[in-house]
Amino acid sequence: MIDDGNTYEGIEAIREWLDRSATEFTYTIHLTGAQQTDATRYIATHHLEGNFPGGTIDLRYRFTLRDGLIERLVIEP
Repeated sequence: MIDDGNTYEGIEAIREWLDRSATEFTYTIHLTGAQQTDATRYIATHHLEGNFPGGTIDLRYRFTLRDGLIERLVIEP
């Protein structure tokens, strides 16, 4: 997965990223859009507001599924 310009590979690295990102800032997240771009690729757009630098941001979560699991995830503005 890729977030904030950093790449995290493997279950442990992604678990550490998730633990850190869930506690580093306080924020609310609202799904504002979702689309399937082909048979295995999707984009979910979220609006976040919180105590992180800038206070608000709209992020796109681009992910690819394989065998019912997320194979690749890219989070970007």
